[in-house]
Amino acid sequence: MTRPLTAAQRRVVEAADPGTGRLTGTPAQLAALVRRGLAFRHPRPPHDHFLTPAGHRLREAEPAPEPVEQPATTGGFAARTGGEESPPADGAARLREVRSAWQGMLELRRMTNPDGATDRPCGWERAHLVRAAALALEAAGHRPAGADPEAGGYRVRETPQPEAVAVYEPDGTALRACAVTLERAGWQAGEYTEPRTRARYLLASPRRV
Repeated sequence: MTRPLTAAQRRVVEAADPGTGRLTGTPAQLAALVRRGLAFRHPRPPHDHFLTPAGHRLREAEPAPEPVEQPATTGGFAARTGGEESPPADGAARLREVRSAWQGMLELRRMTNPDGATDRPCGWERAHLVRAAALALEAAGHRPAGADPEAGGYRVRETPQPEAVAVYEPDGTALRACAVTLERAGWQAGEYTEPRTRARYLLASPRRV
C-alpha cells in the first residue's frame, strides 16, 4: 500500500497556486510528489513543478484518503469509454470528478504544448487516445453506453489507424453531437459507415495545429 502523504507534503499540495497548480517546496518534497503521480516537472526552464489532475483532485478533496500511486496525469480517475461491466456510479460526486479531471487536462495542455495552447490535445492525450477522447465526451455531458449496446450512449474504441479512435453511438443525432464536442476539444472527427454492419461511427484524431 502506498504510504500516506507526510504533513509537509500535504502542505505543499494544499499551498499550490489555485489557478496554475504551481508548487513550491523542497526538491525532496517535489520529487516525492512526482513519484506519486501528483506533480510533474515542467520540461522547459525554470523547470517548475505543477500539480497533475490527480494532484488537483487531492487538493480539492477532503483530507483522509491515501493517494494511490498511478502514472502521472491519470491518478485514480478513469474516463468512461462505454460498455464497462462495472462503471463508476453516476451522481454529483462523479460530475465533480470528471470536471476536475478535464480542468486538469486543460492545465496539462497549457503546460506541455510548446505554445501553451489549450485548444488542442497534448502529448499525454496522443499516447492515451481512447481515454482522452472519452474524457472529452464525458466532460461535455455525453452519456456513455452501458452493457447493452442497443440502449444508446457512446463507446470509444481503438482502431488500427495511428492516432485515431472510433466513436460509436446508435443515435445519429447523438453521434453528430459527439463529433461537435470532439472538434471543440481539439480533435478532427469524420463520420463513416462500416461496410459489413452498416453502423455509423466517428473516426477521430487529435488535431496538431
